[in-house]
Amino acid sequence: MNKNLFTGTGVALVTPFRKQETIDFSKLESLIEHIIKSGVDYIVALGTTSEAATMTESERSALQDYIVEATNGRVPIMLGLGGNNTQSVIDALGRTNFEGISGILSVAPYYNKPNQRGIAQHFKQIADASPVPVIIYNVPGRTGINIAASTTLQLAQECPNIIGIKEASGNIAQVMEIIAHKPEHFKVISGDDALTYPMIALGASGVISVAANAFPAEMSQMVKLALKGDWKKALPIHYKLLPLMNAMFEEGNPTGVKALLEIEGHISNNLRLPLVKASKPLYNRLAALYEEFQKQ
Repeated sequence: MNKNLFTGTGVALVTPFRKQETIDFSKLESLIEHIIKSGVDYIVALGTTSEAATMTESERSALQDYIVEATNGRVPIMLGLGGNNTQSVIDALGRTNFEGISGILSVAPYYNKPNQRGIAQHFKQIADASPVPVIIYNVPGRTGINIAASTTLQLAQECPNIIGIKEASGNIAQVMEIIAHKPEHFKVISGDDALTYPMIALGASGVISVAANAFPAEMSQMVKLALKGDWKKALPIHYKLLPLMNAMFEEGNPTGVKALLEIEGHISNNLRLPLVKASKPLYNRLAALYEEFQKQ
């Protein structure tokens, strides 16, 4: 396996919608072109940011096929494929076409609130069933459970097909515990844009970024510099992006980044319920922050 797979900047790709809430594939194609040409290292398809939870299975399949075709092998693709019913996830793995897919991102089982033994068994079975490498996804703010550092390390040591974790707990002590004791091959990936710089300083291998939809060149540059240890050049980029990164999550995701992408002229600012557009005050503030960002 390529040891650099899923190192650097991954983009948690948004899904452009038309006003009728159908997928706008032409805007998606131009967005994919823009982010690849801006230097990102890989794409995450059908993650949280894509609003996959509001799509039908046929829409998700069509979207996956389109992203694979538009990417055309230029960067790896990580596919969001998880859930809170272990057998359903295994069944979905069996139905999925993995042509052009380099790995899956599988979220911790939400709503059920399993204990750590249940979490470990869930991911072990997914790893055994998956034909491609697995990145586990810890995001307690969305799932209602935390994957403990001890559970992550157990999975890293016992499951060769689990090659990393997207850590979005915001718990730096937990991140350090994982990085300090993980096997060499196992990647810790930042799941929080604003924590990417400090997490790379601690030993993380990059980020799965929402902000990189809107700022692919800047995020990629900051991450590349940080991974090279050029902290002095990476830090000003981090602080330049920070006000925008903080503001874009104030009313949820992808609410903020879709507003920014419309401000930039890439897509229309349409979401599917239960998500709604950014409030007018936030939209105006994002526009002002973007204008200020452009002047720097």
